[in-house]
Amino acid sequence: MTFRATILTLYPEMFPGPLGTSLAGRALGEGKWSLDAVNIRDFTTDRHRTVDDTPAGGGAGMVLRADILARAVDAHADGRPLIAMTPRGAPLTQGRVRELAAGPGAVILCGRFEGFDERLLEARGVEQVSIGDYILSGGEMATLVLLDACVRLLPGVMGAASSGVEESFESGLLEYPHYTRPVEWEGRTIPEVLRSGDHAKIAAWRQRQAEIDTRLRRPDLWERHEGARVGSPSGARQRTED
Repeated sequence: MTFRATILTLYPEMFPGPLGTSLAGRALGEGKWSLDAVNIRDFTTDRHRTVDDTPAGGGAGMVLRADILARAVDAHADGRPLIAMTPRGAPLTQGRVRELAAGPGAVILCGRFEGFDERLLEARGVEQVSIGDYILSGGEMATLVLLDACVRLLPGVMGAASSGVEESFESGLLEYPHYTRPVEWEGRTIPEVLRSGDHAKIAAWRQRQAEIDTRLRRPDLWERHEGARVGSPSGARQRTED
């Protein structure tokens, strides 16, 4: 099954963009996934190809019309998840990325202006997704982020099957720090334990560093990680032994 991404956008020329290079681009060329960027304006009916109108109740900006968007969505709805990239959405997580990467792909709706007519999101059961607490000019850049995160997890895309196992967020922690040659650089030396050859000690050091960095840099992640650890049977034993 090939992962298929259909992107509904006012700027189809933005794709594949960065997704046409590196791992994602090579996988695209090899047919491990496919991308189709569709212009929403193709579903308009007036000679000006109008996709937006003024907000009901007044206010600044313009709103993407539900009737136009619905025609675009309905033309491509085939059972794949229907996603709208919007700052009002649920935060994107690595868990959701894994779920999407394991499926047939997605139909992704890119917002512009003040966003979508809410009725479209309700009527078509659209999943709203955000990549962070900030505002972009449109959903296209967020879509690139979402697809890059998914594509790298597809079978055969990363060089080694284990490449993504120990990365940040996969275990609920930030990833441990990395080092490589030269051993000494500007007076800074690779930690001795990483040069010891003792794999058990190295694994313990990496786990400890991941915990320290997560606690200091992302207390929100650390709190969730600790809650999950304490809440599990193995976690309960761990707390007893600590």
